Amino acid sequence: MSGHSKWATIKHKKGALDAKRGKIFTRLIKEITIAAKGGGGDPDGNPRLRGAIAAAKAENMPADNIKRAIQKGTGELEGAAYEEITYEGYGPGGVAVIVEVLTDNRNRAASEIRHAFSKNGGNLGETGSVGYMFSKKGVIVVAKAVADEEKITEVVLEAGADDLSDEGENWEILTSPKDYEAVVEALKAAKMTPEHAEVTMISSTYTKLEGTTAAAMSRLLDAIEDLDDTQNVYSNFDMNEETLSA
Repeated sequence: MSGHSKWATIKHKKGALDAKRGKIFTRLIKEITIAAKGGGGDPDGNPRLRGAIAAAKAENMPADNIKRAIQKGTGELEGAAYEEITYEGYGPGGVAVIVEVLTDNRNRAASEIRHAFSKNGGNLGETGSVGYMFSKKGVIVVAKAVADEEKITEVVLEAGADDLSDEGENWEILTSPKDYEAVVEALKAAKMTPEHAEVTMISSTYTKLEGTTAAAMSRLLDAIEDLDDTQNVYSNFDMNEETLSA
């Protein structure tokens, strides 16, 4: 598996943990609110809001919760004023880390992020220190059981995908953010519903860690994920199957 696939696997498992912690709704509500604030409350004219609503529906969020989050963003309802901030840093083994936060208290967020890095063998860097290594991409995973290579290649390339790769039991499609929705919809129309699909940050290079260094890096990611203000965490951390299982 390639680095970003491994990352998606890790992210997918962490998503399940977040759901158990009851945090996933909080993060989705924040995303809907900030999306509505930045681009208006009509999802048809606001791609970010459209994506946030789709993610919320995928987690079975009640329609009333979604509506209230939109109204808080547009100012129809009173709510916290969230600010988007991106932090960059390094983890154990020199792994690059990007943390996106949505916070109503910039000082608290900075303090907690810095503490998480320093306590877990990492250090916070300057803006731009690792960001140049990452690019925003749509990542779509489709099980081979529902799609043969010839058909899926035809569907995704016609819809505007950048790349299709063989990842064991799955096909992995990469798209630009602007073509992501079109590719997902084309796959669904062709009865090839994705197992996993999101717009994320993909690194140009990946750093494979093993043993205690990999364990330390996992602890750092967990510590950052656990913070209330954390919205997304991206890294170029890769590991083998044995380490992942452990």
